[in-house]
Amino acid sequence: MKATSRLKYFFESQHVAGKGFQGLKICRTNGIFHNRPRAGLSIERLGYNMSNPTIVATANDIGQSATAKKNGKNGAVKILVAIVVIAAVVGYLIYWFAEGRYWEHTDDAYVGGDITVIAPKVSGNIAQVLVTDNQRVKAGDLLIKLDDRDYVAVLNKLKAAVQAQEATLANIDAERRLQEAVIEQNKAGVAAAGAETSRAHDDQTRYQSLSSKAAVSVQSFQKADADYKQAVANGQKAQAGLNAAQRQLDVLATQKQKAQAALQQAIAERNLAELNVAYTELRAPVDGVVGNRRARLGAYAATGAQLLSVVPAQGLWVDANFKESQIARFQTGMAVKIKADVLPGETFEGHVASIAPATGAQFSILPAENATGNFTKIVQRVPVRILLDGEAARLGKLRPGLSVTAEVDERMPASGANNANNVKRS
Repeated sequence: MKATSRLKYFFESQHVAGKGFQGLKICRTNGIFHNRPRAGLSIERLGYNMSNPTIVATANDIGQSATAKKNGKNGAVKILVAIVVIAAVVGYLIYWFAEGRYWEHTDDAYVGGDITVIAPKVSGNIAQVLVTDNQRVKAGDLLIKLDDRDYVAVLNKLKAAVQAQEATLANIDAERRLQEAVIEQNKAGVAAAGAETSRAHDDQTRYQSLSSKAAVSVQSFQKADADYKQAVANGQKAQAGLNAAQRQLDVLATQKQKAQAALQQAIAERNLAELNVAYTELRAPVDGVVGNRRARLGAYAATGAQLLSVVPAQGLWVDANFKESQIARFQTGMAVKIKADVLPGETFEGHVASIAPATGAQFSILPAENATGNFTKIVQRVPVRILLDGEAARLGKLRPGLSVTAEVDERMPASGANNANNVKRS
């Protein structure tokens, strides 16, 4: 039979004992059997034994069987995917209840550091540039040297002025010593004048007594009286000279004070000149790395001009801007995990150092004014300063300005914080 040669396998159909296949008819089109019945074409007419429950399967039945097998495999894959998804959801829920709900996360965070701008305190042409961009330096290393010849000349002039004032002061001291000797001399003159006055007074008294008795002439008495008066005048003159010499000491003392003040002024000007000479050498204030170098050999550097910057080698921190709804339980000392885009897969440790006293918008140049016009509520962010621990605070892996993500562990409050800070977030 042609039909039987084109069929691949046999299958068992419903069979009613003693009745054969009831109501089942097949038709053939172009030599292929279909499951649609066709008038006048029955199984009996095809010559099949109705007592045998085996009929030939159609090609459509073969395709349906393959589709069923494929659908069975797809169903198994779907079940497996569903199991994996459910397991992932359950695992996430377990993690969130056990640990995740204690962490606050933000990606609005950046590494910071005390970047020092190097600028000269004096103006001048740049004589030497001793560093290049991205060069590591130590505190005290010479970075830039300005032309110092003008400042050295001024310094030498002021050094000479100091020496002149010191000489003036020394001369005043010498004059004082000389004046003290003059005073001693005048004191001796006063003493001599006093002795002469005493002798002349005695002669006057004696000649006056003798003259009254006519023992001596009147001329002798008058001479003795004149000598006494002259001795008194000489004594007054000597005393006046002594007083003048003593007053000269006061004048010398005033001159010395003036000379000392002038000396101090000269010394101050000399010290300032020395500072100006020292300022022509720009040195690294801290250990770090040179960046943003603008200094060029021979260029004129004005006072305060930014010539280069030094990024500190240590002491880095992170400024993280958390939403106002996230910082309710924040305390200083809480542990923080830092992840940087530049170092995927690496986590740095830190701790909360402080929380800003106001939102970031309040410190902006133009704070938002919500009292006018329509109002749209915007969640504000509060800057939180995070200090990096260990080697993370050193320049190398992290650099100021890098974007990072910060996660604060609320289970670790600052020491001394109330236990209420450990209340779990529902």
